[in-house]
Amino acid sequence: MKVKDKVIWITGASSGIGEAITYELARKGARLILSARRKTELERVKSSCPAEAQKYIELLPLDLAQPNSLKLITEAAVQLFGHVDILINNGGISQRSLAAETSLEVDRKLMEVNYFGTIALTKYLLPHFTERKQGHIAVVSSLVGKFGSPYRSGYAASKHALHGFFDSLRAELFKDNIKVTMVCPGFIKTNVSVNALTETGDALNKMDDAQANGMAADVFAKKMIKALEKEKNEVYIGGKEKYGVYLKRLFPNLFAKVLRKAKVR
Repeated sequence: MKVKDKVIWITGASSGIGEAITYELARKGARLILSARRKTELERVKSSCPAEAQKYIELLPLDLAQPNSLKLITEAAVQLFGHVDILINNGGISQRSLAAETSLEVDRKLMEVNYFGTIALTKYLLPHFTERKQGHIAVVSSLVGKFGSPYRSGYAASKHALHGFFDSLRAELFKDNIKVTMVCPGFIKTNVSVNALTETGDALNKMDDAQANGMAADVFAKKMIKALEKEKNEVYIGGKEKYGVYLKRLFPNLFAKVLRKAKVR
């Protein structure tokens, strides 16, 4: 499967990974629907795409924390180009705080945005996919969707939940020729840690060292899109941190010891 001429709906397209994915898909000739809360930032991203690609880019603001609005927004997305080929569930928010100090409201917000908002949008689009007997759902999870790490308990929980849901969904939709790809980034150089929630729900407002030294977002985008074109079930993208998935699987006690000593904040 090639992304050229495919209609691709991207959430969280106004910054970070979503912005980088937008530029790469525009370069490859995809038709794009860009969604995020901030319309002005979506306009900035669109204007930064190649001039010849901009006529194939539509903007559709949404807020994943407002699930009651998502059904109508999904209907609007389908109307923009007449159909949707690929949904990239990228929108979300991270966390940097100790579990014992984090208010339950912060945990709920993380689940509302990262999990419930994502599955709501997916469920509203599913009838369109099943009717056409084709479609592809990509979910930008995280390596902490495969293993938890300190200061990210609520974030890790929301990403683990996505894996449980979409692994189940993949099996259910196989007969309808609908693909599901789980994308697990490691440390990618974006503002995800700057915008991460603290124990009080405020933004951290600083970049982690690991994030600052992480993979460039444009490099990540190229690798992710290659995985989509190969229709992979799951892919881990990052530096040496991605090997934590295999270390936990094969040597769980050693992994637990390494995790306790790791500098992860």
